Amino acid sequence: MGTQLFNILLDPNRVIVRGFLSSFSSLVFLVILVVLFRYLLKFGKLIFANLAIGKEAWPGFDREWAWPTYRISRTLVIAFGVVVGYLYIPGSTSDAFKGITTFLGVLLSLGSSPIIRNILAGYTLVYRRAFQEGDRIKVNEIPGDVLEGRILTTRLRSLKNEETIVPNSEILNNHVTNYSAAAREKGLILHTTEGIGYETPWRQVEAMLIEAPDRTPGLLKDPPPFVLQLALGDLCVTYELNVYCDRPYYMMDLSTGLSQNILDVFNEHGVQIMTCLYGGY
Repeated sequence: MGTQLFNILLDPNRVIVRGFLSSFSSLVFLVILVVLFRYLLKFGKLIFANLAIGKEAWPGFDREWAWPTYRISRTLVIAFGVVVGYLYIPGSTSDAFKGITTFLGVLLSLGSSPIIRNILAGYTLVYRRAFQEGDRIKVNEIPGDVLEGRILTTRLRSLKNEETIVPNSEILNNHVTNYSAAAREKGLILHTTEGIGYETPWRQVEAMLIEAPDRTPGLLKDPPPFVLQLALGDLCVTYELNVYCDRPYYMMDLSTGLSQNILDVFNEHGVQIMTCLYGGY
């Protein structure tokens, strides 16, 4: 009984030692594979870091694409390494190991569809250059400043200083207006709509509307402001004043100052504004 008990206690150790000796070459291969792929990832990170800071440049490749491209290439390299080293993992050919990996694969496929969709949307937004961090955009009719763009979500700060987390798939499936991009290129147009009675000549109305932007600091003089006549209503003529600005973060302040100066100009000339509607930007 003592001999049998000793063998029962010793047999598991023998199995472990024999299994380790039989799998020693596979373990050495896995160690070499891990070291090789680790240095390969470091080399790739060095290349994309130089692209991100501008030390290197590829034709048609933007600096903002460096780190997203590195993450994609890193995932592909790691996946390739797992495929190469899978058969060398001890016990990978056993039925128990196959059952566990199949179960994990089913769980991943069932629960990761929204995550995969947001990841793909995040990379799509990066390569489409829809916006950058710090830009003022409008998503779902809600304007806000981009605080941070991640792979799954985008953080926005609204004009009321509210932080909003928006999934990237929702941004991709909706219209996105980038005010900062327009301001950097040709200037952003602010517009406001007023209804003036027929008794006031339209030339005088347009002259007064053009005078208001000249009194408002922060608005661009070139291109010059312009006035459109939108409609001839039953009681008044609807005019639209359009002005340019290149500071999207001060649009609300500029619009408020413009409205105040419009009121001052019309009051100085004794002209009544029958309807006024801030059109936005």
